[in-house]
Amino acid sequence: MYAVIETGGKQYRVEEGTLLEHELIDGAEVGAPVEFDRVLLLVEDGDVRVGTPYLDGAKVKGEVRERWLDEKVIVYKYKRKKGYRRKQGHRQGYLRTLITAIES
Repeated sequence: MYAVIETGGKQYRVEEGTLLEHELIDGAEVGAPVEFDRVLLLVEDGDVRVGTPYLDGAKVKGEVRERWLDEKVIVYKYKRKKGYRRKQGHRQGYLRTLITAIES
């Protein structure tokens, strides 16, 4: 049994026991349970269910295992001859979640 879920504007194929790396979810701390309700596709014993765009009543549950920041990306804006320079850094936050259950 597996499902395709959407989180952070991206789609992921998950099964029970999968360790999923995805963008931060507001309010999710390490050890806290999370629930993904945007299930796009569900395959169970050869039976395929496709949502339009999401499946009603289908949920994927998991537990947050780790939180970290990616490498720093430098954004530098510059306009020649005008004295305009802007330097800004960004570090994207990520979560590592263990998928515990797929409910249909």
